[in-house]
Amino acid sequence: MTSNYNQLPTGLPIPVDDGATNHLKGMKLPNVSLNATNGKTINLGEMKNKLVIYCYPMTGQPNVALPEGWDQIPGARGCTPQSCSFRDHYQELQSLGAEVLGLSVQTIEYQKEMADRLHLPFPVVSDMNFEFQRALNLPTFYVEGMTLLKRATLIVNHGLIEAVHYPIFPSDSDVTWVIDYLKKH
Repeated sequence: MTSNYNQLPTGLPIPVDDGATNHLKGMKLPNVSLNATNGKTINLGEMKNKLVIYCYPMTGQPNVALPEGWDQIPGARGCTPQSCSFRDHYQELQSLGAEVLGLSVQTIEYQKEMADRLHLPFPVVSDMNFEFQRALNLPTFYVEGMTLLKRATLIVNHGLIEAVHYPIFPSDSDVTWVIDYLKKH
């Protein structure tokens, strides 16, 4: 196991499309207010602009071990590289008319530490009570007593989900898919 969360180890298992997000395209975002790393509360259902929401399981923290077997769970590893790729392409995403939100079920304190450490220019929201997850029936998995989101990215326009990227592998390729989609639509 590598402790460098900025880099993906080789030999990770590739997730397969289990159909768990097939129902999402065309759904309206729920009126769910979530705490964000910028200190605000964001109601996702009230957002009217073009929005990219990347949902991820959990980010690792320096000097804290990942859950046992983390690298063997298809699609689990790579939250930090995914967040950094959205950070590195944030201006391009904005120039394409999209705002970005990261979303996981980790606490806002946990996310704030990560957002500050990685210098993320966009907010990350906490769905620690699974309100957003339940409203959209987002796919999850279970590890070491935790229920976590599977990695999925939603492109939303005027409150409606118009595209879904799932499964995502490798995680840092997600932003390339998003940019390509935004340029074509």
